[in-house]
Amino acid sequence: MADPDEPSALAYTVRRVARHARWARTEGIRRLVEEDRLNPVERVGTALTKRRWRRANPTPAGRAVPVWLVGLQRSGTNMLTRGLDAAGAVEVRNENDRRVFHRFQLRPDPVVTEVIRRSRHRYVLVKPLCQTHRVDELLALPGLAPGRAVWAYRDVDDRARSEVAKFGEANLRALQAVAEGTIGDRWQGQRLDDPTRELVASFDYDRMSPHTAAALFWYVRNSLLFTLGLADRSDVLLSSYDAFVADPAGTTRRLCDFLDLPYEAGLHAHVEARAPRRDPLPIDDRVRALCTGLTERLDAVAGRPLEGHRG
Repeated sequence: MADPDEPSALAYTVRRVARHARWARTEGIRRLVEEDRLNPVERVGTALTKRRWRRANPTPAGRAVPVWLVGLQRSGTNMLTRGLDAAGAVEVRNENDRRVFHRFQLRPDPVVTEVIRRSRHRYVLVKPLCQTHRVDELLALPGLAPGRAVWAYRDVDDRARSEVAKFGEANLRALQAVAEGTIGDRWQGQRLDDPTRELVASFDYDRMSPHTAAALFWYVRNSLLFTLGLADRSDVLLSSYDAFVADPAGTTRRLCDFLDLPYEAGLHAHVEARAPRRDPLPIDDRVRALCTGLTERLDAVAGRPLEGHRG
């Protein structure tokens, strides 16, 4: 039976076209091509890299290590994915891969497990951002090699700015539905504890700006790292977008160490080192205080020594 909350194929397509048109208008066609990996030359080159790796490293099916790239949309996950996709040992299953995803959400666990088990690569990178709240469950899927998770996060203002530019008031509408109890089974309301639901319900969404809503949504989703008990797990790595753009080589080495993947400069060749943008948005003071406190907690976890992750 179809999900009553799921739009029809036509409505879904219209939404996607409108979103891409807005994104192209605000960020430019070049940014859209890069975002969706539409460059055919780049895609062919990546496919050839994968083929050469498989020929040089014959690997039986069933041994691939799943790597779950999670976090919040507009947090630099495409940058991480593009870098790891340059490694021949990594097979990437992004959100537009219909064998693993349906409308950006994971297909049933047995389907996902079977796709990973069929891989002849050393790693299979899956990016289930809408199922970030399930990362502990995904790490425990039976029949797979012990997996790893990389949780990406980004400066709240930059993320809110990017979110509103591409998705408009989507976060505002989702939070309002959580507050009103009409979110149903949609991913935005999954596994939120009672204090978080009470917090969400305490705001007036008729007066809230889209940027403040995007910041509050950032707080709600990134808080899951702590409420789900993931911050201290050795198989979960917290990765800062701002640290990545400030030091692409150092951040990539840390990621490779976590995955036990050989470091190559080509894994960050697409990232130009730069100082993180600091341009605060006019976000509600109460939401700003929440986000500032959570940023400090996230940065503290991301700055911990890597010892204990490998193995």
